[in-house]
This record gives sequence, structure tokens and C-alpha cells, in this order.
Amino acid sequence: MKANLKYAVIGSGSWATAIIKILSDNNDKVGWYIRNEDNIEYLNKNKHNLNYLSSVEHKLKKIDISSNINYIINNADVIILVVPSEHISNELNKINIDISNKIIMSGIKGIIPESGLLIGEHMIENFNIQANNFLVIAGPCHAEEVALERLSYLTIACAKKQLAKTICKDFNNNYIHTKVSDDVIGIEYASMLKNIYALAAGIAHGLGYGDNFQSVLMSNAIREMSRFIKKRYKMKRKVTNSAYLGDLLVTGYSVFSRNRMFGNMIGKGYTVKSAKMEMKMIAEGYSSTKKAMELNLQSEKKAKIPIIEAVYEILYLRKSPKRTFKNLSDKLD
Repeated sequence: MKANLKYAVIGSGSWATAIIKILSDNNDKVGWYIRNEDNIEYLNKNKHNLNYLSSVEHKLKKIDISSNINYIINNADVIILVVPSEHISNELNKINIDISNKIIMSGIKGIIPESGLLIGEHMIENFNIQANNFLVIAGPCHAEEVALERLSYLTIACAKKQLAKTICKDFNNNYIHTKVSDDVIGIEYASMLKNIYALAAGIAHGLGYGDNFQSVLMSNAIREMSRFIKKRYKMKRKVTNSAYLGDLLVTGYSVFSRNRMFGNMIGKGYTVKSAKMEMKMIAEGYSSTKKAMELNLQSEKKAKIPIIEAVYEILYLRKSPKRTFKNLSDKLD
């Protein structure tokens, strides 16, 4: 393994922008793929992202920015994918160079819609990435708090723990603490599911449920998450660790959570279409809800998932949030 790994970030949203800040604070040079040329021009002129985390003044001398994804990837050892799951296929289809020898990290919170695969599964199947060279970066860590340099924690998961430890060193600084895990698949699923539970928390808030109900909802959510993941990939894990429970709690409760915000609008009576139009950012829990339901239905041994089912009924079957959550409340303990 090279002593000094070169990083490239694919994506220009809030989490991608936060990762660029971390890496450029810690490293000499970072590649940044931004699809939109106008955004690149604005960034080069004003030193901050036009649409996301505009308070962050970027160290442009340390960042190589381009709209050519192949150029950015070719110059990197580690490629960090931070594009919403529903758009990642469009970006990956632009890659026309061999990346089978690259280290791939996923900061994506969802399943690829076209294939129904986790990001790692998709990269291994379609780009011949070695399983030991695929990593997942997980929270609890809101981009907005990284921008403010508030102490935040990351978990970096890889089947090869030594690689995860090496990459952790390039993320650690005075406002980022990291830890390693070998539960790549479990953390990928947890990152997807926590957005669904944040939608549920938002719906409950929009309906007027209080803190007492929210605490019961989150308590049931972590157990439901554990059941779902265990059916998909059984291994020894502690779901009370930060990458599972911590990420669930911050996504379910924080004012920065786009999924909670989306759910809150649904609870207040917005339609799915109007809530989407109102939001600037994508709430990945919406598409993840459908995928989670499909995966559970396809499984020989189905997990008990009443919260996911309730969110699905509201978002996709257009059932009344009030009546659905009344029914859900009778199933929680």
C-alpha cells in the first residue's frame, strides 16, 4: 500500500463538500469531481460551494476540481462516492477507465435503484473492485456540523481492517474522530434504514406526537433495524454502536436531517410530490422505503418491520398518516 494515498471525491452535495473540507484540512491534494461547470466556476471565484455548506471557505490550492470524472479518478488511489443513490448510476456510467485496482469508499446512504444492489455489491459486480478494497464511511456525522468544526465521529468499515485504519488517519483531526469496523454490509444497510426511520420520526412530529412517543419509536426502530440486517447478513455486531444507533438517533432527531424534514411535511399533510418540490435536497429515505419492502418480501425468512411497513403505506399506498400511525402505535412496545 502506498504511504500517501491520493483521494478523489465524486459528488458536490453537502456531505461531499464536508468530506472535501476534512480531507483538504488533512492532506496536500484532493481531487473533486463536480458535474456542473457553472458550479465549478463559482467555487473557483468565491471559494465556497454555491448550493451547499456555503460557510466553508475551501483551500483551493489543495483541491483539484474538474467536471471530467475520468480525469479525477485516474489521478486518485481512493475514490469516495458521495452522490445520492438515485443518481449514482448516471455518474458511474461515465467512467470509461479501468478502476479495478482502485480503493472505493461509499458515503452513499441507499441502494442503487436500477440493480437493487448495495453500493459495494454493485462495484464488485460491475467494476471488478476487490471486496477488500471497498469501504463504507458512516456517521453519526452531519455535514453541517463538520462545516462548523463541531466534534463529530465517523466509522470506516472494511473487510481488511488495516486498510480502514490507514484511511482513518487521513480523516482524523481536532474535530473528526474515527473508528474502524469490519461490518461493511451491515453498516451499508444501517445507513439506508436509518433514513426510513427518520422519515417515521418526522411523520410522527408532523402529526403532533411528543417526545415520549418518539423515544419509543426510536427504541423499536433500532430493534427493527437489527432484525432486518440479521436476515440479510448474519454476523456478530453491536447495533448499539455509533454506526448503527448513533447514526439512527442523529438522523431521526436532528434539525439538519433532510429525511426527518421530509417526514415532518408528510405528517403535516403535504403530498409526496409537494414535499419533494419544497425540499432543496434529496430525502433518500423515500426510495429506500420501497427497496427495503421489496428486499424483505423477497427474503425466505422475512423480518418483522412494522415501522417500515407504516412508512411505505403512507408514501406509496397513500394511506392516512394519522390512521397508519395510530395502528403502528399499537404494535410498538
